[in-house]
Amino acid sequence: MFEALSLITLQQYWWLIVTLLGALLVFLMFVQGGQTLIYTIGKTEDERTLLVNLLGRKWELTFTTLVTFGGAFFASFPLFYSTSFGGAYWVWMAILIAFVIQAVSYEYRKKPGNFLGQRTFEIFLVLNGLLGTLLIGTAVATFFTGSAFSVNKMNLVDLTSGNMPVISEWKGPAHGLEAALNPQNLLLGLAVFFLSRVLAVLYFMNRVDNPPIMGRLKKQLMINAIPFLVFFLAFAGWLMLSSGFAVDPQTGFVAMEPFKYLHNLIGMPLVAILFVLGVVGVLFGIARPIINFKKCHAKGIWAAGIGTVLTVWALLMLAGFNNTAYYPSTYDLQSSLTIANSSSSHYTLTAMSYVSLLVPFVLAYIWYVWKAMDKKKISTEEMESETHVY
Repeated sequence: MFEALSLITLQQYWWLIVTLLGALLVFLMFVQGGQTLIYTIGKTEDERTLLVNLLGRKWELTFTTLVTFGGAFFASFPLFYSTSFGGAYWVWMAILIAFVIQAVSYEYRKKPGNFLGQRTFEIFLVLNGLLGTLLIGTAVATFFTGSAFSVNKMNLVDLTSGNMPVISEWKGPAHGLEAALNPQNLLLGLAVFFLSRVLAVLYFMNRVDNPPIMGRLKKQLMINAIPFLVFFLAFAGWLMLSSGFAVDPQTGFVAMEPFKYLHNLIGMPLVAILFVLGVVGVLFGIARPIINFKKCHAKGIWAAGIGTVLTVWALLMLAGFNNTAYYPSTYDLQSSLTIANSSSSHYTLTAMSYVSLLVPFVLAYIWYVWKAMDKKKISTEEMESETHVY
């Protein structure tokens, strides 16, 4: 079946899968957003324990999706992996450390004999929520703003230098951390940060059975929704008006094109529809509990969550489809990565495509586990009788 597909079709198929995983990851980062709110919403130790345990039931889904996203990207587009992970290693190391301290914190926060103290691990959770969202948001923004690197595949056959052959060479002074200093990257990073907090508030509304906490959630929804909308609309406006990295489909030559991403949105109507539906879904999910908190507070997470997935998926498709360099080089335009010049071979993509047929079953399992864990709302009374508490 997949053997009959052309290489470019397989490349496009895997870009759809990888970007969908990335979109799911952004939605699941409501766990990180919730961690930054445990002191804002939880005013007592019992309330914070309730919130941490509610998030603790979902944090592994976020971590697993992050690993799956990275693994799928590595296998399908290995040149991106070697260029970004091999060059911008400080930003990826910072993200890795942030997620490691998250795993440790959930495991040891309530362990007997915890010599660091419970508060230390709660601070680690807050740091993971802050750094994880900001750094991943700024890293994704480089798909549109570019990074300083060069690529020379001929280095593989050049043995005269006596050094290890390296295809990609990073030119940025801080090996990826400089991305956080780019104003456009920060716009998306801050948008992801506040979006994760908005989704966390909506998730808490859906799952918490605690009147004092519920009384604080509507206020926090407004406080975080406004900056999210400001930063997201600023990034979207800049993106539609900016020049992009266009690729000649015949020669592979990369050149700057005014309003490239706006042209992509217009030139791909299905992506435009997904984008509009996604934005509407997020706005509807936010507005519903604000307008009618008593009846609709538990329902906003699903509209906003689905909207988040559709919006991010559409944005990532704008970055890679319609003859666009998805990982542009600001140092050397011709080193920019496209889905055509950075993918695995036809054989590898074909073999992986058969494995991808298992994805619906994995998603069904995740949904089943999610529903099983959320059969009833969580309360402080339940925490007192729970045998395993994070």
